[in-house]
Amino acid sequence: MRPIEPITSGVTKTNSKQMEFVTVTVAGQLLGLPISRVHDVFVVSEMTTVPLAPGEIAGLLNLRGRVVTAVSLRRRLGLGDSSGAERRMAVGLENHGEAYGLLVDEVGEVLKLDADEMQPNPVHMDRGWVGLSQGVHQLHDKLLIVLDVDAVLAFETEREAA
Repeated sequence: MRPIEPITSGVTKTNSKQMEFVTVTVAGQLLGLPISRVHDVFVVSEMTTVPLAPGEIAGLLNLRGRVVTAVSLRRRLGLGDSSGAERRMAVGLENHGEAYGLLVDEVGEVLKLDADEMQPNPVHMDRGWVGLSQGVHQLHDKLLIVLDVDAVLAFETEREAA
């Protein structure tokens, strides 16, 4: 796997704020999670299903003695389930004091990008994805969609509003 390279303008910016993202892949799409929100990256070994849980909830995990809610990022993004044969990875994070594990296909590297080079979401982007994204970064060969962790984990509030 070769490293992901950001596009740079070649101009050195002295006052540019840097942002770091943990990159993950879901259904072939490159996504970024702010590194400040990520606590762990781990392989999912066993998961307990939760009857009558929302579709995005894949189950519960035991991470070093702590109960973690496993959220399927594929389902949350409306991408359906994978074949399930591959090794499942999770990104551990917290939101409002609760521990979550975002299930992803692959965890990549950490990218450091200029904050002022983040672009707004493309106009043709699916409305559901727009609500879960902070913007995009153009890389050399891919587009990195920066996820809004609070929005991704706000599915319970969405259901209450419906």
